[in-house]
Amino acid sequence: MPTVVKCPTCGKDVRWAPESRFRPFCSDRCKQIDLGAWAAEKYKIGGNEQEGSSSEEETPRGDYNPH
Repeated sequence: MPTVVKCPTCGKDVRWAPESRFRPFCSDRCKQIDLGAWAAEKYKIGGNEQEGSSSEEETPRGDYNPH
């Protein structure tokens, strides 16, 4: 029996199967609405944001030695 999930945008049931082209979304429209929300920064991934610091500043180029 195929798994059914809810579309994250509208809540409609979506079969989780290869023929469901836009899974987990029910349609291209819902997929684009979700992408637009990410682009507008309506969603955020939690974490500690440090001002004035980035991974490039913390690891100088050319000095990386994994061993």
